[in-house]
Amino acid sequence: MTTSTRGAAKTPAVLVLEDGRTFRGRAYGAVGETFGEAVFSTGMTGYQETLTDPSYDRQIVVATAPQIGNTGWNDEDDESGRIWVSGYVVRDPARVPSNWRAKRSLDDELERQGVVGISGIDTRALTRHLRERGSMRAGIFSGESVAAEPELLARVQAQPHMKGASLYEEVATKEAYVVPAVGEKKFTVAAVDLGIKGMTPHRMAERGIEVHVLPATATADDIYAVNPDGVFFSNGPGDPATADGPVALMTAVLERRTPLFGICFGNQILGRALGFGTYKLKYGHRGINQPVQDRTTGKVEVTAHNHGFAVDAPLDRVSDTKFGRAEVSHVCLNDDVVEGLQLLDQPAFSVQYHPEAAAGPHDAAYLFDRFVSLMEGQRA
Repeated sequence: MTTSTRGAAKTPAVLVLEDGRTFRGRAYGAVGETFGEAVFSTGMTGYQETLTDPSYDRQIVVATAPQIGNTGWNDEDDESGRIWVSGYVVRDPARVPSNWRAKRSLDDELERQGVVGISGIDTRALTRHLRERGSMRAGIFSGESVAAEPELLARVQAQPHMKGASLYEEVATKEAYVVPAVGEKKFTVAAVDLGIKGMTPHRMAERGIEVHVLPATATADDIYAVNPDGVFFSNGPGDPATADGPVALMTAVLERRTPLFGICFGNQILGRALGFGTYKLKYGHRGINQPVQDRTTGKVEVTAHNHGFAVDAPLDRVSDTKFGRAEVSHVCLNDDVVEGLQLLDQPAFSVQYHPEAAAGPHDAAYLFDRFVSLMEGQRA
């Protein structure tokens, strides 16, 4: 529930965590109330891409960077058609945006889209709390909602957990669409939208790929109706343990040995299709500065992440699966979490992070070229 007011910056607000800890500040964006899973993102910039990333559905994002909003909001950097976060938490919002592309302030855009936020709180203390206690359910309340404070904790605790949540169909496209190749068309890819970011098909289009983006409910017949050279499974929100439909669809693709590439949620789907389990991380990886090692080359890359779940696959050996041998190809150097999988006997691989670099470094751009190489090899 949200209401809009131009006096939001002076309106009291409170963030309530499910363990009872509260943080008092001022309303930021829309005034009202919102609920979600409180998570923190360590990116120093790129907030527009973060807020419009469908993978953040039903999450209250805490910005660890102390000042947010300096570059305002433009009309080019959205990763989808709307803001998906449930709420936004910042310490020191910029009073005046300063960027030649800015069309309005971040505060104005949050208000326009009805996104409830809070500012002026100690986000460093909040981040330390979430790091120690783990991501948890939370609510932001401002305006008239604050008056009911004795009831707020119970309302937060009544919200559903992220574990067991099936969200990918909420954020995926309802209708198929095509992103044409830039320049000469070299390949056709069927991309299953589980919460795809706009830059991802663009990165493929830059490599001469015509991308057919299909709904999460697509069937194998829908995929092969476009006569694809490869199949892509996108990022997305929620618990991969609930994604039986996408797992069955990917299994059908693997059975046909079509070149396959998955990122983020798509990596977890590949893990499940290969027979591995998934689990919820304590506080996840979110930001644009996560160190990952490509174990196939030994190189370390700084990468963009947004995931609260991970694949439970062995790091110390090659695994036998019904689709041949599989191994962990990438690993996070902070905590040894699986960040990529690849099959050794057929053309399929995935990574847990976001190589489209929106926002973030371009260290992982080579993964799109690796996908192209798989399709070239299959064609040859």
